[in-house]
Amino acid sequence: MLRSVFCSVGLFVLLWGAAFLMIDKVTLNMEEAPGARSGFRGMFSSVGIKQKREFDPPEWAAFSLMSVGTVTMLYSVALPKKPG
Repeated sequence: MLRSVFCSVGLFVLLWGAAFLMIDKVTLNMEEAPGARSGFRGMFSSVGIKQKREFDPPEWAAFSLMSVGTVTMLYSVALPKKPG
């Protein structure tokens, strides 16, 4: 069980690193402000205004994630088998 957990976590991190190789910027569209209140006190807040958050991963992030994912997957192969 532990071997498959390490293998799946390593694959997940490896695929995120490969995705960061192909994207330059991620834009998240949000419907309302996080923590916005409704009702009378929230009347003057920014409810209804769409906010855009941008995530620009650094260039080194893709290669770091891919290397950490690969090492984790190799570690899962090197774990001793359970006797049984």
